[in-house]
Amino acid sequence: MSDASTETSTGTSTETGPATSAVTDALAAAVAAVSTPSPVDTPLGRFDLVDGVPTPESVERLYGSLDFLRGVEAFLSAMPGASLVAMRRGFRELGLLRSNQVGYTDPRADSGGIFLTPNTATTYGSLFVDLRETGPLVIEPPKNSLCVVDDFWFRYVADMGIAGPDRGEGGRYLFLPPGYDGEVPDGYFVYRTPTFTNWVVLRALGGVPAMKETRIYPLADAGDPPPTEFVNIAGTRVNTVHANDASFFDEVAEIVAEEPTSALDPERAGLLRAVGIVPGRAFDPSPELRATLDTAARAGAAISRALVYSPRDPEARVAPGSSWLQAFLGGSYEFLADGARLLDARAQFHFFATVITPAMAHAQVGAGSAYAYTAHDAQGRILDGARTYRLVLPPNPPAKNFWSVDLYDTQTRSLLQTDNPYPSLLSLSGTVATEEDGSTVLWFGPEPPAGRESNWVGTVPGRSWFPMLRLYGPLEPWFDRTWLPGDLELVED
Repeated sequence: MSDASTETSTGTSTETGPATSAVTDALAAAVAAVSTPSPVDTPLGRFDLVDGVPTPESVERLYGSLDFLRGVEAFLSAMPGASLVAMRRGFRELGLLRSNQVGYTDPRADSGGIFLTPNTATTYGSLFVDLRETGPLVIEPPKNSLCVVDDFWFRYVADMGIAGPDRGEGGRYLFLPPGYDGEVPDGYFVYRTPTFTNWVVLRALGGVPAMKETRIYPLADAGDPPPTEFVNIAGTRVNTVHANDASFFDEVAEIVAEEPTSALDPERAGLLRAVGIVPGRAFDPSPELRATLDTAARAGAAISRALVYSPRDPEARVAPGSSWLQAFLGGSYEFLADGARLLDARAQFHFFATVITPAMAHAQVGAGSAYAYTAHDAQGRILDGARTYRLVLPPNPPAKNFWSVDLYDTQTRSLLQTDNPYPSLLSLSGTVATEEDGSTVLWFGPEPPAGRESNWVGTVPGRSWFPMLRLYGPLEPWFDRTWLPGDLELVED
């Protein structure tokens, strides 16, 4: 019998050939593609299966791996909420307990506490408001101010002041809690927020006197508003930054317990449920799960630090070949591009920064502010607090208002703590010297170079650091990249 046919049990012949062999080969390939071989080697370890069925020992380790992976994703995705829970905890430690108490920095922000990347050029005011406690709430921001309201999951709610509908002329803003169906009076800029707790940040360009023009009161008291209380928090030693260990998940559980289930999207809610954070239930993981989540949080923090200090997104660099990085990738305050969430960009931003507003995500010529930072020198080496570096800003920095450079601790992402509570330089100081060619040379190191004291900021031996350049009112040369800061140059001993 030839190779072209086979004999069946009934005695009839069935033709075979290249076509049949191709089908058989394709089916075999398909079976291989849908099958799982044994063992399976992964970055999480080796897993054994018996004809596709995991062995009992592997089942246990596979679920442990799943808990770890879900924990890492939960860390990266729930970070915005944990950040504000931690900040509120720090504010409460300072006695800021009520919705009409504004914590402010007189005269400006300093390195006393642990806050994510504040700038030392600004008088900040900040508070948490609880609409469950107050009901509809009225905020009257100061004139000529830049103020933002974010919900408790760190999503944008409203701009007030210059970037808001009052255009810096002052006005009354009314914030309505979730599910509110009562009367809404005229004469207010009205916003509905998906969370009861909201974070308010105030920047009054007129300084402390202007900050104290702020008024915050329940709508029910609009006829006779109680006074707004102002508490100076400058120089206070407090932590407002979320944890990088298992207690991170306790912070997230706090917000999940307080806020409506509708406040969080199903995907993130599902991730949290997978690690035991469920609305209406106490978060009480087993010792084994807590140990896994501790490892997951530490891994998530390490990943976040890679995203911040060495992002792999090609758009992260201010310009090709530059070590300077963009602080807000994608140009979207919702971290969206072509209908997709920019997960890495969201985690990058929230790990080292605060305040979500369209005005910050998409700066315009002459308005808002632009940001750039780096943790490496011109040769790609991590900045060393024991070494001296030089930074050259070319002539005519493109800032309509002014520029500043602040130094931060790479561990805490907070202002570098030295003998100087204001580790920064800014063009408005009147003390920063320029070179004959119009450029500005700045120096960073443990000791100032002789004769360069006015252009120097101290660093701490044994600690790394990173600078952030801010341009207030950035001009066209920044956007078309015809002006760029130089890379940090190590000054050899």
